[in-house]
Amino acid sequence: MRFAVPLIIILLLITLISVMFLSMGDVQEMTVVYPDNMSKDPVEMDREHFQCSECGMVISDLHFAAQIVSADGKTWFFDDLGCMAAWEKGARFDYEPTIWVPDLISGEWIDGRTAWYSRTDTTPMSYGFGAYSVKSEQYVDFESMQKHMLRGETLANPEIRRELLEN
Repeated sequence: MRFAVPLIIILLLITLISVMFLSMGDVQEMTVVYPDNMSKDPVEMDREHFQCSECGMVISDLHFAAQIVSADGKTWFFDDLGCMAAWEKGARFDYEPTIWVPDLISGEWIDGRTAWYSRTDTTPMSYGFGAYSVKSEQYVDFESMQKHMLRGETLANPEIRRELLEN
């Protein structure tokens, strides 16, 4: 009788661990880096199959996704343009990488370095940057967007949020 309770607990733990391992077999493998993009074109993305290289979030909204392609064809994926801007600034490349962002109007992938960025869109990480192929008075260029991101001047900052949304 003394051994019945510990034995039951051990059996329950073994069962629980077995169920956990069996259920892990159904977990999808997320793509964080795609290794063979020698054409440097945007990689076709599916929702829920890619993971942000900066924050680790699963990419479920492709409207604000981004891709960075290095000279050797490695492609990194991002769930938010702010994540892409922060990661790109900290990465070390021998050559300037290619950046792809989706135009919010057409949905087409456009050059991230020549795109124009809004600062007030509702984005997955609340940074507020949306990409556009057409310049507008309220949009900023890539370099300015990246500076705003690195200085914390995003919609995720309550003071900046208030300032941007009141104007």
